[in-house]
Amino acid sequence: MNNPYPHLLAPLDLGFTTLKNRVLMGSMHTGLEDRARDYPRLAAYFRERAEGGVGLMVTGGMAPTRRGWLAPFSSSMLSRRQLSRHRLVTDAVHGADAKICLQILHAGRYGYHPFVVSASAVKSPISPFRPRALSARGVDREIRGFVRAARLAREAGYDGVEVMGSEGYLINQFTTSHVNQRKDQWGGNAAARYRIAEEIVGRIRDEVGQDFIIIYRLSMLDLLPDGNSLDEITAQAQAMEAAGATLINTGIGWHEARIPTIATMVPRAAFSWVTRAMRGQVNVPLIATNRINTPEVAERVLADGDADMVSMARPLLADPAFVNKAAADQSHRINTCIACNQACLDHTFRNQTASCLVNPRACHETEIEARPAASPKRVAVVGAGPAGLACATEAAARGHHVDLFEIGDDIGGQFNMARRVPGKEEFDETLRYFRHRIAETGVRLVTGTRVSAADLEGYDEVVLATGVHPRRPGIEGIDHPKVLSYVDVLAGGCVVGDAVAIIGAGGIGFDVAEFLAHREGAPKPSLSSALFAAEWGIDRSLGARGGVRGVAAKPEPAARAITLMQRKTGKLGAGLGKTTGWIHRLDLKRRGIEAISGVSYVRIDDEGLHIDIDGEPRLLAVDHVIVCAGQEPNRDLAGELDQSGIGYTLVGGAHEARELDAKHAIRQGTLCALAL
Repeated sequence: MNNPYPHLLAPLDLGFTTLKNRVLMGSMHTGLEDRARDYPRLAAYFRERAEGGVGLMVTGGMAPTRRGWLAPFSSSMLSRRQLSRHRLVTDAVHGADAKICLQILHAGRYGYHPFVVSASAVKSPISPFRPRALSARGVDREIRGFVRAARLAREAGYDGVEVMGSEGYLINQFTTSHVNQRKDQWGGNAAARYRIAEEIVGRIRDEVGQDFIIIYRLSMLDLLPDGNSLDEITAQAQAMEAAGATLINTGIGWHEARIPTIATMVPRAAFSWVTRAMRGQVNVPLIATNRINTPEVAERVLADGDADMVSMARPLLADPAFVNKAAADQSHRINTCIACNQACLDHTFRNQTASCLVNPRACHETEIEARPAASPKRVAVVGAGPAGLACATEAAARGHHVDLFEIGDDIGGQFNMARRVPGKEEFDETLRYFRHRIAETGVRLVTGTRVSAADLEGYDEVVLATGVHPRRPGIEGIDHPKVLSYVDVLAGGCVVGDAVAIIGAGGIGFDVAEFLAHREGAPKPSLSSALFAAEWGIDRSLGARGGVRGVAAKPEPAARAITLMQRKTGKLGAGLGKTTGWIHRLDLKRRGIEAISGVSYVRIDDEGLHIDIDGEPRLLAVDHVIVCAGQEPNRDLAGELDQSGIGYTLVGGAHEARELDAKHAIRQGTLCALAL
């Protein structure tokens, strides 16, 4: 049988064991690790991905000591009392013919509790707690904690451990001068700084023997001005190999670094060149990571010699059968990760259970089960946006006979606007997935049709996924020819002038500003690793410490004069994603876009937009005023159905307008289908 991805699907011989392919499911904290009662759910989550063909997977980070907690009582591997819950996970994975490693992660100064420790008493900008500098005896105590955690992992049935030495956690806090200000045997020069990693890996190898996988997660690109140089990183990698590491995984950037590394505007495989720089410097296999989200991209990374293995975390949240579909040469059926972070990382940083915008079953496998319908029904779904697509295809997959009606000429709804925004090209993948899903589940798609109540008579179930209308605020002159809605701009193809004012600084306002800031036809950094690196000041030659240039990068200035404003006082975009909002705010600021809060809108006339700020009048002499002031549910058809006595269910924006919340829409559409 032809192998469609010969490098990706090739076995990897580690000497004492063989991995069945080159796919590592990277570590993701799901929230299920934190409570013993959730381990049956965690086992189901890993089992589904093991059955999907992954060769090796890594758990979410487990603290080796209480001082290393991410938060009080969060995930840990501290004592034998915890082993029974972990065996649920390892038994589930081994039963599906896969292997799994436990990640040992000591948060150090990133911990969100008052007992945090670090190399030096240097406070983190992302935690309110100042760490206590470890004494020499304290360092040894934390090392012993890592070794104990590895021993317990072996007892629990894990095939190995991953030692987290990157992303700014404790070991990384020792290995760079960004935090490590010590002058003793644990600091002062590069070799002393990474001695803690050498000791941890070496002592773990002595404890667990030679037939146990040890992955070392090495920070190969700190993205901090006082990060490590390439020579220091190479020496650290060689020391880890000598200490007994089986594999070296690539870590990119600290959590506090102000350069995006995994968000959707980051190009695919944007950092595989970092791993390539380490090839030939060590003899153990190297793993590339970050924004590798399709089998084609993964195959190219391996075929080009950038790495021996690829790490994919969120892509396996999006589609647990990723590897099996690739092996069957059915990559078109993969539900691709769009790197939105909305349901995974944003949930994690809000202490919520992680999931996935495009796959709401992720981490809810035992709660959201797609079972065949007891009795097939005739179902009409009106609206082929995210909610309607999810509902129609899920219902059809269960055996219902589904007609999907769309007033436009194509599926997608609001996604068709989002995908036009530079940096959100990945939304195309979700529409590609649903096109194939419609065909394979047998949904009858009818486009270009406005449905009436009469058309819906005779159906057993009617679902309205009719989306939203843009809200028009009550401003004098709102009907002036200068005024456009975000739909006019992102979907209507309206020509926009050289000076614009945007009313509303939520997600839509930021998207419109990003769209208008780019020159039409200009190269997009989100599609080119080289352009992305240049725009964000990343030194691809790795000559600069930490991989960042000394002079801040200057991106292309905005293509037009843009003023983004909101009525509320405070930070613009406060409701944007927790892990991506800062990127959008910083990007627009660097492009010279003016942002104003606490605005009162007075009127719109031939002169432009008249506003008031703290009692001071101001005229924005703009060509166009673009309204991004929220949405209202589109329930026009619901009124007709009420009059006709036809029952229906509202989903997505038709149920509740939530700033184009695709996460909520897809989940609600899915749950609606399962309830039919």
